[in-house]
Amino acid sequence: MRVMGLDVGSKTVGVAISDALGWTAQGIETIKIDEDRGQFGYDRIAQLVEEYQVEKIVIGLPKNMNNTIGPRGESSQKYGHYLEKRLNTSVVFWDERLTTMAAERILLDADVSRKKRKKVIDKMAAVMILQGYLDRIK
Repeated sequence: MRVMGLDVGSKTVGVAISDALGWTAQGIETIKIDEDRGQFGYDRIAQLVEEYQVEKIVIGLPKNMNNTIGPRGESSQKYGHYLEKRLNTSVVFWDERLTTMAAERILLDADVSRKKRKKVIDKMAAVMILQGYLDRIK
């Protein structure tokens, strides 16, 4: 069973996919979106779901540190509910607090340039979201 992990932002969606056994997450790509123009990358996600035979989607839920859900979290929930209906696929929300910061720290420690970090940060955050979920269910 393959699982897809998504880190949904206002400008990009980081995408990760699990291996066939559901043990490890690999970053696949970063999809450019534009919320203001109503471009959300749904078609590309649908293509990836079909290509990788994804059975479940895990979407990072950016909660506030006090465990409340703010506007970004509400946007992620709306995104997930739309995908669930459109793709007829199970969607799970995963607490993603600090994953982008953790991904940034890993890339800094690996001495990745600012320009390269910007290109991979969302994909890496998606990997961390998905791997956290996979570790939890095992």
